[in-house]
Amino acid sequence: MSGEETPLTVHHLNQLLLVCSLVLLVAVAAVRISSRSGLPSLLVYLGIGVLMGQDGVGNIHFDNAELTQVIGYASLVVILAEGGLGTKWKEIRPVLPSAAVLATAGVAVSVGVTAAGAHYLVGLEWRKALIIGAVVSSTDAAAVFSVLRKIPLPARVTGTLEAESGFNDAPVVILVVAFSQAGPVEHWYVLLGTIALELALGAAIGLAVGWFGSWGLRHVALPASGLYPIAVLAIAVTAYAAGALGHGSGFMAVYLAAMVLGNAKLPHWPATRGFAEGLGWIAQIGMFVLLGLLVTPHELGGDFWPALVIGLVLTMVARPLSVVLSLAPFRVPPAEQTLMSWAGLRGAVPIILATIPMVNGVSDSRHIFNIVFVLVVVYTVVQGPTLPWLARLLRLGEAGEAADLGIESAPLERLRGHLLSVSVPEGSRMHGVEVNELRLPAGAAVTLVVREGTSFVPLPTTVLRHGDELLVVATDPVRDAAERRLRAVAQGGKLAGWLGLDGPGTGGKAR
Repeated sequence: MSGEETPLTVHHLNQLLLVCSLVLLVAVAAVRISSRSGLPSLLVYLGIGVLMGQDGVGNIHFDNAELTQVIGYASLVVILAEGGLGTKWKEIRPVLPSAAVLATAGVAVSVGVTAAGAHYLVGLEWRKALIIGAVVSSTDAAAVFSVLRKIPLPARVTGTLEAESGFNDAPVVILVVAFSQAGPVEHWYVLLGTIALELALGAAIGLAVGWFGSWGLRHVALPASGLYPIAVLAIAVTAYAAGALGHGSGFMAVYLAAMVLGNAKLPHWPATRGFAEGLGWIAQIGMFVLLGLLVTPHELGGDFWPALVIGLVLTMVARPLSVVLSLAPFRVPPAEQTLMSWAGLRGAVPIILATIPMVNGVSDSRHIFNIVFVLVVVYTVVQGPTLPWLARLLRLGEAGEAADLGIESAPLERLRGHLLSVSVPEGSRMHGVEVNELRLPAGAAVTLVVREGTSFVPLPTTVLRHGDELLVVATDPVRDAAERRLRAVAQGGKLAGWLGLDGPGTGGKAR
């Protein structure tokens, strides 16, 4: 821009609010289309940005790569926080070592193979080839979370892929920044040491912030339920900022802090998840639309075939090889390895990382950005809709799993107790169970049932049904045991104890 900038007035603000609200409404409506087609919604949002851009109907000229990078980083923090809050520790704990290897050693394999393909097959010089190899080696958390949680896959597959997408942003960012700096690239052992140090610092800070934050929220009763979601997101963002300012990996810190918070049984948890999910959607929409604005469609023609070739090397060679080599020590079945190889979804993260060489002034960086943009769009169109089909072909779908309970806890600080609001969803095996067969521990009781808009005090012989809302009162000492028992019954029905689904301390007198 040249000349004197026009100050933002209330009139301009009104116009901006109108445009932003219309974009959000169109984006929300477009989710319906993407959910039916199986395509990740990111493609729709990118399309909205392209239509608004200089080659589209909006004719908006936007070329600020630095602003796009800043907003993209901020959006990624929110997306990783939302993903961490929804990650279940019981699913990720068994696969944590394999996911960590896949997000580090697997990234190294993927970068090397992809860069070699870009150099020898496309003719890019080594620095640009390494930048592209690093940029596209990161799986996108938003794409993985949005697609995988709709597919009933085994917990080991889902947990590995979600943890990998949460972990691998950190080493990839370090590599892209290193390759994009002026001067010679650091020796590989220096890069490895830098990556290891930043990951360790980020992990330590994230776990510490998450633990102290969850401890505080469990022991301090806030005056309004709406403050809990704000506090949880603020703690997660604090972890990112502390990690980044402490010369660690902020992305690793925010994901781990959010995962600790998400598994800490915090008060008003469903409201917090809803709030975080809403912010995550806003972050995705804003980030993708902005990236769509940054691209110039008429410049993409010459980069289509290089992107196709590099994407083919990445999808058919680099990704499968990284999965096979990384998971070899963990004896993962071939069918699961095949699905993980195909499920390495790319999304906005590679496109955001492609702005780093643009901001750092790398020569021909616009060419790199265009290749990455085309690669992400083309291969997301191919991989996203075919994942459910491949899962069925490999017989990895797990149909008929019991739905998890929605339990919201509100602390009663002065009474030293808790109110548990329990939803019985479709598929829960709590359907058909009598209240006395719940066998809640002494100190916990079902005090109210809401059914089809009518509330009543249940009898011991009242049979629970799908759609019921239960109000359970529990004293402080048995609060966790009561929730474990409720979840056990939801998974195993009245025979939960015989099936070994009860945790320690969940047994008690029948009620």
